[in-house]
Amino acid sequence: MASGFLARWFGRKRLPSELRYEDARRVLESHQQKAKRELAAREDAPPEALYYLACDDDPEVRGLVAANRSAPIQANELLQDDTSAEVRGELARKIARLMPDIPAVERSAIQDRLIGLLEKLAEDELPRVRAIVAEEIASCPTVPRAIARRLARDAEMAVCGPILEYSPLLSDEDLIEIIATSGAPGAAAAIARRACVSTSVSDAVVTSRDEDAIGELLSNKGARIREDTMERIIERAPGIKTWHKPLVVRPELSMRAVRRIATFVSRALIDELRRTHDLDRETADWLKARAQSRIENGEEEAEPAPRENIRDAYAAGRLGDEIVMEAATTSQRASVVLALSLLSGVPATKIEEVIAAQSGRGIAALCWKAGLSMRTALAIQTYIAHVPQPNLVLPREGIAYPMTQDEMRWHLQYFGADI
Repeated sequence: MASGFLARWFGRKRLPSELRYEDARRVLESHQQKAKRELAAREDAPPEALYYLACDDDPEVRGLVAANRSAPIQANELLQDDTSAEVRGELARKIARLMPDIPAVERSAIQDRLIGLLEKLAEDELPRVRAIVAEEIASCPTVPRAIARRLARDAEMAVCGPILEYSPLLSDEDLIEIIATSGAPGAAAAIARRACVSTSVSDAVVTSRDEDAIGELLSNKGARIREDTMERIIERAPGIKTWHKPLVVRPELSMRAVRRIATFVSRALIDELRRTHDLDRETADWLKARAQSRIENGEEEAEPAPRENIRDAYAAGRLGDEIVMEAATTSQRASVVLALSLLSGVPATKIEEVIAAQSGRGIAALCWKAGLSMRTALAIQTYIAHVPQPNLVLPREGIAYPMTQDEMRWHLQYFGADI
């Protein structure tokens, strides 16, 4: 009789719309996975049933409990160490989405336990789980500031990126420190995209000499940039075409800045400078004459040839730390590769391999072979190879190579650059 009842009951496609405790108990006793999955997803399921299902062998059942907003705190705490990343990910998504409903003060004991869960998930060993937390809480003002700061310093861009771009909990001091120390490629660019960027943070982005980040800063109408900081950008801008259009349309350019920009942008962008800015008569006439001169002299879009400058300096015996350092800090990758090849005798293809591998020790060994200083090696690691912060090879006592000559020869051999 009982088995016939259960057969008829589980022949239904769904649990009853009004779930009773007895219905839940029968599901747990039946050991039918399909029914347990349906029960695990029901927000009106009894807390005891959801707690029981949090220990189920089926990760899909546990994942449904993890995603269920009605699951008791005890079930959530069971699932925070689940062996399945998918289950932990579902739990992270749910807990993070509950955060806007948790006040910053006068929290209940249960709410404090939820925050403890979020802190644990924000430290999960898998970046995918931490990224879920970061994405969900990025704009939330009620999450504890310590969690936002921890995620903002994560080495994985998928984790730190949303926090750096959107979190209201990071101070300017936090952002400036992260720009200087983050090992996540793209961290400075994410900060440069924030809705509001202060002048001090803009200064830090420009000081980082991160080409992509400065491009994002120029394109961001919410970024405030000091006039002297803009002058520093303009000094580097002639050879970086991706900056030209955002420079031209930046609001509130000084007349001096407008004239300097007009010396290296295309004729079309000179015309846009004239249309975009409220210019005095003298500057407007000067720009018009500049554009006309471009037409008459056929100067349109002549590409700078920094590599030829490297060859000329090498031929004249002037190629050394000063020129290579300048090329590195202005992100002239091709020029740096050519300079290292000429000075070391190592083929450019081998040098590209070392740079692509982001090997701080390999780059240091190449610079040693090229007769360059360790400071130049650090600049190439930072601005050309973008070696992650933890892997940077730093000068010993501020100036010396930290490896022995035998160690450097070994790294050259490893990359086939011991020519």
